[in-house]
Amino acid sequence: MAASATRASSSSASTFGASSASRALQLELKGLQSEPVEGFTVTCDDNCLFKWTVGIFGPPGTLYQGGYFKAQLSFPSNYPYSPPTMKFINTIWHPNVYENGDLCISILHAPIDDPQSGELPSERWNPTQSVRTILLSVISLLNEPNTSSPANVDASVMFRAWRDSKGVDARYADRVKADVEKSKKVAQEDGVKVPETVEEYTVKHKKPEPDSMEIDEDYYDYEYESDNEDDDEHDDDSGQGDD
Repeated sequence: MAASATRASSSSASTFGASSASRALQLELKGLQSEPVEGFTVTCDDNCLFKWTVGIFGPPGTLYQGGYFKAQLSFPSNYPYSPPTMKFINTIWHPNVYENGDLCISILHAPIDDPQSGELPSERWNPTQSVRTILLSVISLLNEPNTSSPANVDASVMFRAWRDSKGVDARYADRVKADVEKSKKVAQEDGVKVPETVEEYTVKHKKPEPDSMEIDEDYYDYEYESDNEDDDEHDDDSGQGDD
């Protein structure tokens, strides 16, 4: 009997956690659709709120410019208390992406104290983080890879050689550009126009439309003056004139 009660309690807690995560994800998805993060597209399968597809546009002025890299965000049932995972679907050559597409970034690591990792606890996941902060961190990582603990050692070696030689050693650049060209075919298949310039890349948020009911700016002043006039008339009628 006690074991059954324990299982029932555990099941209820799991259901509540998934329900709470669903509400959090719905709110985040709505926010990202109304105010997108520049450089990204976010879609979600109606049948599974816990798996999102992210389209990442290579930032202008970087080796990834013109690229369209797709990734899948998978959320745990206790989100946002545990981080999601992110896996690239098409090929991207980068020091912090494993060859199988898994992204290695501090913000997606569980908030545990691991001195061997070289990461500060503040750099890891916590419940105040969101998909928006993950996406911003990914863009930052594209521009500035973390080569101190690379997921792809070969890519890290190539990147450092390219950076230190100021582009003379072009192996890294050539490999990235090859992936960019491949990704353009994926964009065509998805019917996506990839931004190439800073102007195209920058998100322009729509200004909220003014309320259809316009309020007279002088309304409250008018009411205030009207009240004062009534008070003055009341004083005149009170019979308390000058002696």
